[in-house]
Amino acid sequence: MNMKSMHHLRSLSWGAILLLIIIAASANSTTEEEPPLNPDDEPHPDPNEENYPGMIYIGRHNHHDGKRTGFHTDNGIKYIYGTGFDETHREIEEKDLHHDHYGPDSEHDLADRAHGKTREQVLHEKRAGKLDLSKGPKPYGWFEEHPLDGGMVPPKVVRVNPFFMDEAPVTNKEFGKFVRATYYETEAEKFGWSFVLSSFLPNADNLHEAEVDPEAEDWVAVDGAYWRSPEGPGSSYKYRENHPVVHVSHRDAAEYCTWVGKRLPGEREWEAAARGGNVGPKNRTLYVWGDDQTTDAAKEYANLWGDGDFPWDNKAEDGWRATSPVKTFKPNAFGLYDMTGNVWEWQRGGKHKKRIVRGGSYVDSLDGSFNHAATLGVRATLHGTTTTGNVGFRCVKEPKRKEEYHWVYENAGGGNAELVLEDKNGNRKQRQTRQNQQPRPIEIYDDDDEFAEEVYHDPTKPRPDETRKRVLAVKPRTLRSDEL
Repeated sequence: MNMKSMHHLRSLSWGAILLLIIIAASANSTTEEEPPLNPDDEPHPDPNEENYPGMIYIGRHNHHDGKRTGFHTDNGIKYIYGTGFDETHREIEEKDLHHDHYGPDSEHDLADRAHGKTREQVLHEKRAGKLDLSKGPKPYGWFEEHPLDGGMVPPKVVRVNPFFMDEAPVTNKEFGKFVRATYYETEAEKFGWSFVLSSFLPNADNLHEAEVDPEAEDWVAVDGAYWRSPEGPGSSYKYRENHPVVHVSHRDAAEYCTWVGKRLPGEREWEAAARGGNVGPKNRTLYVWGDDQTTDAAKEYANLWGDGDFPWDNKAEDGWRATSPVKTFKPNAFGLYDMTGNVWEWQRGGKHKKRIVRGGSYVDSLDGSFNHAATLGVRATLHGTTTTGNVGFRCVKEPKRKEEYHWVYENAGGGNAELVLEDKNGNRKQRQTRQNQQPRPIEIYDDDDEFAEEVYHDPTKPRPDETRKRVLAVKPRTLRSDEL
């Protein structure tokens, strides 16, 4: 060591030397640690490697090799949602369905065909008071229904994420396994009665004494009717094990889907699957089989009432007067059965007094001359506890995706605060203690300043320059089922 270096060391106080040693040790310990995990670096699972028995994948596919599009890009489905009887869907342009319109502000650039303007223009005129709001405000989720099929008026472009859907409604046999495994009691069993079509009653002489649905007088409240006895005491689901299960409420359907690790479909998901790829203004059809409104065309694809007078004269042109076994009729382009007719299907969401059902049933017509017109946009609402002989359900399942995490503090009030990686359900993935974080820079005064004081900050005590204390904590999470 030369004399110049020794002179420099003498000029430093022992306190300054000690600080330099602490900083060097901290830097070495920090560089030796592994860097914290970045959840964004994890790849998404490949949707082509995921399959479930009896379920169909609904999502975008590569046009060249037919493989499913991964989550590295937008792989959802955009289509025209709503009634097929409103011709305004033909005014929607093909470019509105392109997937480059994607993101939180994508809908702002899409035209509102009901007004002939973009959504931003309509919103601006509403704020400026240029629109006629005499009809009053509408509640969230409200939309105008077409009188024939109950679908949305006017149709509009919507998007859904990819999902798997049961290829057919849940059958009596499948629901029976759930009941035997869980000892589940349906709401029809708890109430002691359910609705049965009047023409299916074993003794029609009692009709004048029976209680009927005030909104559908052809449906009679029958004591003892439930899924095992679809027409009441004396009837049985035997020999109908492959028919869709009926007399199930919205809660019954949701409980079954949860038991099998699935959920009820959203109505936009359901319609995206029902349309079978016919999503644009040029190829959008009224029914699964096209636009032909004849019974001869419909009987190959759907179990509907037919040309007879409802509710007493069902000529069974399609071979069935009530429910039919699943997969009896031809599927749609996606390979899904009974997306029109047979039984209505419960959907997730809606309010308890107005739960959503889609698809129509065996009591519906083609043109809406009685009951609903069984189009691809057909829609109705029922009370969540309603159980009848023409309402069933099917389930869907979301494909696997990488977990999205965020950093949260834990034990911020104590001295051992930790950084925790947490997913949307509150599950933790990795911890990193505060002591392992990069230390704050410590201010060192120049030793040549004779007025300088030796400064050392104890990390376990508040800094003197902090004017306020930040308290970081994780709020308790309460998870509720979206179905119920």
